[in-house]
Amino acid sequence: MKSKITITEIAEKSGVSVSTVSRVLNNSPSVSPKKRERIQQVIDEYGYTPSIFARGMINHKTKNIGVILPDITNPYFASLFLQVESFALKNNYATLLFNTMFSRNADRYDETIAEEDYFKIILEKQVDGVLILGGQIDKEDVPASFVEALNQLHRQVPVVIMGSKIEGCSCLFVERNLKQGVTSLAHHFIALGHERIGFVGGEPGIRITTSRIEAFTQSMKALGQTVQPSYIVPSDYYAPDGYEAMIQLLDSNSDRLPTAVIAMNDMVAIGALRALKDRGLSCPEQIAIASCDQFQQSDYSIPRLTSMDQHNDYLGRMAVLQLISAINGSDETISLNHSPELIVRESCGAANKR
Repeated sequence: MKSKITITEIAEKSGVSVSTVSRVLNNSPSVSPKKRERIQQVIDEYGYTPSIFARGMINHKTKNIGVILPDITNPYFASLFLQVESFALKNNYATLLFNTMFSRNADRYDETIAEEDYFKIILEKQVDGVLILGGQIDKEDVPASFVEALNQLHRQVPVVIMGSKIEGCSCLFVERNLKQGVTSLAHHFIALGHERIGFVGGEPGIRITTSRIEAFTQSMKALGQTVQPSYIVPSDYYAPDGYEAMIQLLDSNSDRLPTAVIAMNDMVAIGALRALKDRGLSCPEQIAIASCDQFQQSDYSIPRLTSMDQHNDYLGRMAVLQLISAINGSDETISLNHSPELIVRESCGAANKR
């Protein structure tokens, strides 16, 4: 195995100055092809890798970004993080993941560290910027102390938040379209002949839940349909919550069941499907189901889930671009053209109607 070599030793073996080696390492064009080839041969022979920390001491950048999310077990955040990580890497940035395990259900996690405490840990890692994908920032009522903690973090490193803008928060925001997917699903079900449509899932007091339920009721009214309050059952974002919400919906409306249900996401939809099966009901023949958020396994459920593709690849790319732009000194907000796409599969009954 070759011994570890320094940049000074590379210069000596190549017969050039240290500054010339440095220019080659930084892909500077001001080095002759002959010298570049000679230096590269030594670099390849000894497997030299420049220290990112040494570079950071010179340009005050580590090429690391911190990513904060509330639950890596949630397929939405897992998918979004993978897109962020992939696109950041293409731009020569490494990602440090901080999973806060923020949850309404205290039994789900043994939560010991407040989100504000993660900000201190992140700064100790000397990241160039921070991307926040969810957590307390998603609440309808964000505590003033948390907003101040965000502002304090943003004063030290650029902070980009995937979410709706918060009054008094100086961070940069990348806002996704929270309502369009629900509106598309409501129109889709009405076009299929459904009039009694329900909505299940989503934690109360969270912006995405409020926005989607508002979009659902507005769309139904605009289409001339009556919204039954008992047809709307918020719960949370996971399969057990979808199961419980669907059971509650069925029990509360046993005399007049909905013919279609919109679920907060695919996990909630899978729980709802299990509830229908346990009650002896079939999907889509008796109750059709569609989801507001498509996850990777939606094509493998029985039946296959009709769902909205939120294009996490695009959202993750835009979030990273916004953060890199801020790291490089720009405070200009990147324009986002986020348009969820309806993916029609079996669970909505569209094939049966045709």
